[in-house]
Amino acid sequence: MHRSMRTICLTLAALLAPGLASAQAADYPSRAIRIVVPYNAGGIADLLARMVAPKLSEKYGQPVVIENRAGAGGHIGADIVAKAPADGYTLMVGTISHNGAFSMYKNLPYDPPTDLQPVVLIAESASLLVVHPSVPAKTVEEFIALAKSRPGQLNYGSAGNGSAIHMATELFKYMAEVDLTHVAYKGGAPALTDLLGGQIHLMFENVATALPHVKSGKIRALGVTSPARNPSLPDVPTIAESGVPGYASVPWYTISTGSGVPAEIVRKLAGDISAIIRSPEMAPAWEARGLMPLGGTADEAAKRNAVETERWTKVIKAANITVN
Repeated sequence: MHRSMRTICLTLAALLAPGLASAQAADYPSRAIRIVVPYNAGGIADLLARMVAPKLSEKYGQPVVIENRAGAGGHIGADIVAKAPADGYTLMVGTISHNGAFSMYKNLPYDPPTDLQPVVLIAESASLLVVHPSVPAKTVEEFIALAKSRPGQLNYGSAGNGSAIHMATELFKYMAEVDLTHVAYKGGAPALTDLLGGQIHLMFENVATALPHVKSGKIRALGVTSPARNPSLPDVPTIAESGVPGYASVPWYTISTGSGVPAEIVRKLAGDISAIIRSPEMAPAWEARGLMPLGGTADEAAKRNAVETERWTKVIKAANITVN
């Protein structure tokens, strides 16, 4: 009898679930939404969250709160999101660390491809190979020659293991056959601060956050990681045209959430955030920062992640990058 009642309850729950999910979506959002940025304030992920959050709050008439939870290359914040209630009220800015380069980690407390789901692509942006003025190299070719003459003596900063900065540099090291020493930070902002202060020698920093310091002369841009030159810095050549043929690394960013959020809520978020990202009102802000707005559907974001995961898993294996 007990088993029969349990079967009936499970059947009723399954029948009612779609209706409950629809009701949730119809009422969504009825309270504050939080966007977890899994890095310190001041980096590109934080910048993107702060560009989207006010517009989303305005659209929904609800607070959209940004919460910086840095550590473990972005995985501490992502673990919080993965384990949050699957109701659409906890979002995060996903980066290459969660969307494509997670295979370097052997002991994560969650499984990125199954415990997280992308909602929408926010933007993509190339990085710049930037050096402190004390580094004598003026071009990528000169930098490669310098690095080869001083193996392991030049330090580069990153936003953490598996971050876009880390992966762009490791790909460069592998393709240019140079030995650089990695210094991992809890976000791109503190790494950039140390580069400006001369505590590290170089970074592959995002165009949006590096640009003001390049223009002020505080750091020197040697090359851009995209296949084509960046309109914001047309005189800076690509790394591919500067002695490393075929090199390209263009970080992409998503709004993601934990798996299990009702499909109706995911579709609503994707549609509304995409409309914000692609609005004419936002265009000048993207252009000023050298960012390419994306948008689209959750399926399109998932496909981009799948393609990039395959690519970066090969790089991680080839370069033998492992983090416990």
